[in-house]
Amino acid sequence: MCYSTALRKQREQIEKKLRDRINSTFHPEIQFEPYFHLNGFTHGNLQIIKMDEPETIYNASWGLVPDWANHNPEAFLKKSNTLNARGESIFEKASFRDSAEDKRCLILADGFFEPHHENGVAIPYFCYQPTEVDKDGQLFLFAGLYNELDKDHYTATILTTEANEFFAEVHNKRKRMPLVLDQHYYEDWLDHGMSEQELNEIIATGMSSIPFKAHPVSRDLYKKGIDTNRPYIVEEVQKDTLF
Repeated sequence: MCYSTALRKQREQIEKKLRDRINSTFHPEIQFEPYFHLNGFTHGNLQIIKMDEPETIYNASWGLVPDWANHNPEAFLKKSNTLNARGESIFEKASFRDSAEDKRCLILADGFFEPHHENGVAIPYFCYQPTEVDKDGQLFLFAGLYNELDKDHYTATILTTEANEFFAEVHNKRKRMPLVLDQHYYEDWLDHGMSEQELNEIIATGMSSIPFKAHPVSRDLYKKGIDTNRPYIVEEVQKDTLF
């Protein structure tokens, strides 16, 4: 599962980071503010790079709405959780099948939150990819799917896969992880010529090889009525202060 993300970098930093990878820039009409915590259940905007326009970054509401639910997307999202799509079944599920074929996307982030369970209690962990240049976590790209509701109104979902050894320890109950694509799969994921078999191979083996780190953060993340889109929510806390 991946129901909460972060994208703390400024617009200019994002475009600079992407210049050597996929060379995408924000659409000039797109509004973007960095964030420390986006709760998927608010259906706020993720930032995506689409198959048919890989040079441009767009906003997309989190929670994919398929074509057959376009007449009432609010009702669909109330009864269907499409914040994530299990990578193993995207070509089988009605909500994702059409997008898996020709509406794949890359989704921008520089961190995400996963629940770690101890003694029956969920403790939020912040997951990120520190580097020598960017110790707080570099920009990375999830494998995703999108759909277009109206002109330039997109919805999106993040793919998940079976957890690797590291994330099986972090997300130790469901043992899932979002698919953070290795850089050399970016163009393949957006390629119209990829077969279902080839895409399934990317889903199975395409996780980034750059190591992640994770640490516990405030359980405010799970509380209602608290503004958690603030810097403190990604800061490490001692477990004995969480209760």
